[in-house]
Amino acid sequence: MNGSIIPDLATYEVWFVTGSQNLYGDETLRQVAEQSQQIASALGAARDVPVTVKWMPVLKDSDSIRRLALDANANDRVIGVIAWMHTFSPAKMWITGLDLLRKPLLHLHTQANVELPWSEIDMDFMNLNQAAHGDREFGYIQTRLGVARKTVVGHVSNPVVAARIGTWTRAAAGWAATHELKLARFGDNMRFVAVTEGDKTEAELQFGVQVNTWGVNDLVEAVDAATEADVDALVAEYEELYEVVPELRSGGERHDSLRYGARIELGLRSFLEAGGFSAFTTSFEDLGGLRQLPGLAVQRLMADGYGFGAEGDWKTAVLVRAAKVMGAGLPGGASLMEDYTYDMTPGNELILGAHMLEVCPSLTTSRPRLEVHPLGIGGREDPVRLVFDTDAGPAVVVALSDMRDRFRLVANVVEVVPLPHPLPKLPVARAVWKPEPDFATSAAAWLVAGAAHHTVMSTAVGIDVFEDFAEIARNELVVIDKNTNLRDFSRELRWNQAYYRLARGL
Repeated sequence: MNGSIIPDLATYEVWFVTGSQNLYGDETLRQVAEQSQQIASALGAARDVPVTVKWMPVLKDSDSIRRLALDANANDRVIGVIAWMHTFSPAKMWITGLDLLRKPLLHLHTQANVELPWSEIDMDFMNLNQAAHGDREFGYIQTRLGVARKTVVGHVSNPVVAARIGTWTRAAAGWAATHELKLARFGDNMRFVAVTEGDKTEAELQFGVQVNTWGVNDLVEAVDAATEADVDALVAEYEELYEVVPELRSGGERHDSLRYGARIELGLRSFLEAGGFSAFTTSFEDLGGLRQLPGLAVQRLMADGYGFGAEGDWKTAVLVRAAKVMGAGLPGGASLMEDYTYDMTPGNELILGAHMLEVCPSLTTSRPRLEVHPLGIGGREDPVRLVFDTDAGPAVVVALSDMRDRFRLVANVVEVVPLPHPLPKLPVARAVWKPEPDFATSAAAWLVAGAAHHTVMSTAVGIDVFEDFAEIARNELVVIDKNTNLRDFSRELRWNQAYYRLARGL
């Protein structure tokens, strides 16, 4: 069953716009157009730029700039705009267009040539190649207007420049994904838990996501409607893809548990597809007529690109969906994750992360085991689930918290390590990691920031993509990495408290 909802990022467009003016004459403007097309083509061909870069005609006056902004806003395929001032483009022409633009913006400070042809430079050359001060004029008006943007400096032939632009396009794709995101909550969040609460109305304003609730028994109807033939086909797929324990295989004493797990997947998938949902939550406290807490079904839907949050945690489900889209086409994956317990051996502290059932198999290249075990909460039958170890390598864990007057993203750069010892009695998927800069600083900073215990773990995209996403969203992000110390981190939180209140107005 191929149910992936992770988009091909090449279907998205980023418009490449070039600023100039009518002062220079037709011949200069012809060269501006030719050279800007070359820059756009080079970006479009760069390996690290996953989207389609579309060159747009040179902008020379206020009306054309305004029209381009409106056209970009109205085009669902357009996820961002890259702007370059090849010549001097008087910035007052840009005020209305920049004020109207609602798509992410990247300011590329570049020029057509890498090296200067020193012996050939004349005033014609200087008039044509003056981005060095044209982009400064553009930078001023963006700052004067308070325009959120990413600024990249360098020639497009430099792989570092292309990579930075590619990173931003992934963040822009994540931003587009949250703005078309419909999220289904099956039941409410876990009772008495604070951090999984949040302002769903403000989230729609901030991130574009629609968060609404459906009764669990609406889902049960879809589960019960699954046909035996579809269940047979899905069980056969399980037995092909995974190491299915004997008791769950055809003829095994607990085969019916696997069949019901397949029925849950079929029902969930049909419900989400029918409603146009790309993220969802469940809660072990609200299972209605479900015989099992969904485990296997959730894991496989996440692997197909759906966002998920356990215990009604819709904010984490939004993050998982965004991370899935931002990491499209890259090795690794993204999943709901939770810090569970620590190894506090001095000098070799480790964090063991897992969840009751729901960790996405996109975090492993190994062949997961499909098992069934008791679950001490939920009061239902023993649920089926995939068990595996997350692949070793760099990763980031990111949480989204509602701080009452704003949302806060907290991200920790980590290194997933191989399991130091077997875990024969832990029947869930898991990851073990070392946080930057060290365990004590990381944990203290996380606590001081009020970061959530549910996170998205991404092994596909790193901290730079989340930084660009936060900048696009104008959303607070605090980063815990190798440069973090608690004194400066605490000071940053205090400054942010003042800044974001002032930035949002009274």
